[in-house]
Amino acid sequence: MLTLALSKGRIFDETLPLLEAAGITVDDDASTTRKLILPTGDPGLRLLIVRASDVPTYVQYGAADFGVVGKDVLIEHGGDGLYQPLDLGIGRCRMCVAAPRGFDYARAVRAGSRLRIASKYIETARRHFAAKGVHIDLIKLYGSMELAPLVGLSDVIVDLVSTGSTLKANNLVEVEQIMTISSRLVINQASLKTRASELRTVVDKIAAAVAERDRQAA
Repeated sequence: MLTLALSKGRIFDETLPLLEAAGITVDDDASTTRKLILPTGDPGLRLLIVRASDVPTYVQYGAADFGVVGKDVLIEHGGDGLYQPLDLGIGRCRMCVAAPRGFDYARAVRAGSRLRIASKYIETARRHFAAKGVHIDLIKLYGSMELAPLVGLSDVIVDLVSTGSTLKANNLVEVEQIMTISSRLVINQASLKTRASELRTVVDKIAAAVAERDRQAA
């Protein structure tokens, strides 16, 4: 049996229609069940419900054969042992640098000031500012990122932005976009070798569903 790792929330909600379009239905009511292993209408496939940041780990070590995970999580994880054949085009948002309104970010960067940056995405922030030659102090936070610059914990934050409404509500503005983010299908490399035929069948169906969705949206 193949195991697909998913996290609840936006990615889960946007993955289900793709699975259904690929002929794969979830037997339990995913919005209410507390089960962490869900059967599907395909007897050869089950879903594993895990924390978003844990999806690459479950796939890397073979507890799941494949999974759906955001590019932001993959960068932080490193992507070791994972094959990434398909961008599903879901969970779209952007990774940005945000600062309090009125903070002269461009001047601070040009002057080579040492910036204090709060973020959950430490590796992304480190790579971005290293490429710019900017010296930084990184402060890892797990939530309420917008609070950090408001109370003087950091100068700026690096975080995911979708609509920007939370930034606006806290008097923060985007000062730089680092990258666009979407969710990928990732596959365990050992499973890709030992269960190639089974995986290819499912992946091809999902890829066809993504292509059809994009065709209709065009």
